[in-house]
Amino acid sequence: MCGRYVSPDQAAIERVWHIGRHSSNPLKRCFNVLPTTSIPILLGARDVDGLELCEARWGFIPFWWKQAKPPTHCFNARSEDAAKKPMWRDAYRKSRCLIPAEGWYEWKAAEKANPETGEIRAYKQPHYIARRDRKLLAFAGLMSPWTQEGGNARLTCAIVTRPAAPSVADVHDRMPVVLPESVFDAWLNPAPQTPEAVASLIETAQLDFQHYAVSNRINTAKNNDEGLLVPV
Repeated sequence: MCGRYVSPDQAAIERVWHIGRHSSNPLKRCFNVLPTTSIPILLGARDVDGLELCEARWGFIPFWWKQAKPPTHCFNARSEDAAKKPMWRDAYRKSRCLIPAEGWYEWKAAEKANPETGEIRAYKQPHYIARRDRKLLAFAGLMSPWTQEGGNARLTCAIVTRPAAPSVADVHDRMPVVLPESVFDAWLNPAPQTPEAVASLIETAQLDFQHYAVSNRINTAKNNDEGLLVPV
C-alpha cells in the first residue's frame, strides 16, 4: 500500500515534465502527504502542448457515488483487482493520471527489548523509499470527478499498487506502481483501453528503489518538514 508520500513543489514538477497548463494555486512541497488531502496530479492536456497539472483529492470517489460521506480506504487501488471491481473499473479503462512524487513511506514490522526489563516489544519502523538517483517519479493513478450534492465538482484520485519489488519487499509486501516515462502517453490516453492493455502498462513498472529508516515523527500528521527524510 501507500499511505504517506513526499510531494514535490510546482517548480520541481515543471522542471521534469512539460506542463502546458496548470492550476492557479502554487503547489508547495509536502513531506508528509496524507489521504483525503489535495495533491498534484498530471493529466494529458487535450487542447495545449504538454501535460496539465492540477489538484485532486487523494481518496477516490466514483462519479456514481450518492452518499454524503465519501467511501473510506479508497486511496489505493490494487492493480490485480481494479479491472473488475465496480469502484475502479471505469477509471481503470479510461480515466488515468500520473501522481508526481519524490518517494514514499512504508512501515516495517520490528521488535526491540526494553533495556530495563528485557521485555520484547513489537513496533513498526517507518522507512523512506525513493529512486537511487533521487529523481522524481510518477505513480500510476486512477481519477474520477465527483460532485457532492449542492457542491462543486472536484477531481478525486487513488494510487495504483502492486506486489512489492525485491528491492523493497523486506519493508512491506505492497508498493505503488511507478511508471517509466516510456508509457506516460499511453497511460494518460483518455481513449478507452482494454483491461489487458492497461495491465501491460502496469507490467512495465520500475522496480529498483532504495530505502532507509526514518524518524517516527512521520506518524504525526502535523509534522511536515525536511527532517522527516533524515536517516536514523
